Amino acid sequence: MVYKVIGLMSGSSLDGLDIAYVHLQEGAATSKDSPRKWEFNFLHTACYPYTEEWKQRLSGATGLSALEYQLLHADYGHYLGERVNEFIEAYHLQYQVQLIASHGHTSFHVPARKMTAQLGDGAALAAAAKINVVSDLRAMDLALGGQGAPIVPIGEKLLLHGYELFLNLGGIANISSHEGSAGGGGGAFVAYDVCPANRVLNKLMARVGKEYDEGGALAATGRVDENLLRRLNELPYYGEAYPKSLANDFGTDIVYPMIEAAGLGTADALRTYVEHICQQIKIAVEGLRPVELAVGAPSGRRMLVTGGGAHNHFLMGRLRELLVPLGVEVAQPVSDSDKALIDYKEALVMALIGVLRWREENNVLASVTGASRDSIGGAVWMGQEA
Repeated sequence: MVYKVIGLMSGSSLDGLDIAYVHLQEGAATSKDSPRKWEFNFLHTACYPYTEEWKQRLSGATGLSALEYQLLHADYGHYLGERVNEFIEAYHLQYQVQLIASHGHTSFHVPARKMTAQLGDGAALAAAAKINVVSDLRAMDLALGGQGAPIVPIGEKLLLHGYELFLNLGGIANISSHEGSAGGGGGAFVAYDVCPANRVLNKLMARVGKEYDEGGALAATGRVDENLLRRLNELPYYGEAYPKSLANDFGTDIVYPMIEAAGLGTADALRTYVEHICQQIKIAVEGLRPVELAVGAPSGRRMLVTGGGAHNHFLMGRLRELLVPLGVEVAQPVSDSDKALIDYKEALVMALIGVLRWREENNVLASVTGASRDSIGGAVWMGQEA
């Protein structure tokens, strides 16, 4: 059966709402012990940039009163529905979409208290779009003692073949791998948030009136401040064992003020923070090295890099330099589907998570989040009339 699904993703970098209309189909199992792989096709994709008003509303959500927060939750749900309707109209998809899977926009994330919150009321979205919706994808995992993040590895496991490592460079950088097997066979799938990424870089670029450092051009002209780099690398989070995850305010309220206090010019601040990101990713890759390669032999692993940071040529070049001694190849996109993965992988995976929820199958991996068990996450809202 082919599932025709829209996946919605709003990342912490606040660059916009990603929408992907995809077809998903379960493939045949390669053996009785292996999970069935899923096949996917991107049909249409779009990113709807946020207006300044929406950027302010979403970024300021954690400072609202309870009533104001709930009103924003409802407003943003209707906003999502309106953008879906606009997308359907643009690509003539009327009566074709069977399901919408919405991640929402993360506001609060406090795993230690078993709580996470994503703005975007699923009921409001379903009512506006008149299509069935799956939302609140992380809540069940938190209730089971997990981090609720990352949740994308279920899609990497079932959809994406031929890679041993996955790196997403969004507002937060996160990495995933099969522990104990470079070939993706046995061993648990593990993943965690590495460090803030685009959210900090973009905040630095706001100093000069730009939304982002295109291609990393300004960072490339800067110099690394070794003193600041050392202090960033010494932050306690980096010494914690996974599973672990980051809230958005780690970047905005802890990391960014440290950079500001250093008194660097924008180019030097960018260059230093790019170095921090790349060094933390290198440390993460070393920590996820398969058991049989732990002594130091090159692993020959391939890593797929996605997210907005994959377009930062300077960052990517520096990352390749650091990973070459580890025997890790940063894969280049070769097909149109690969290229779509760079910008819409998370929206694709949200679509798969929604389908798995609809089928009442596990869609969050406890080996990644640290929960007491795998779980079926998501609330279902029936937007279609009976």
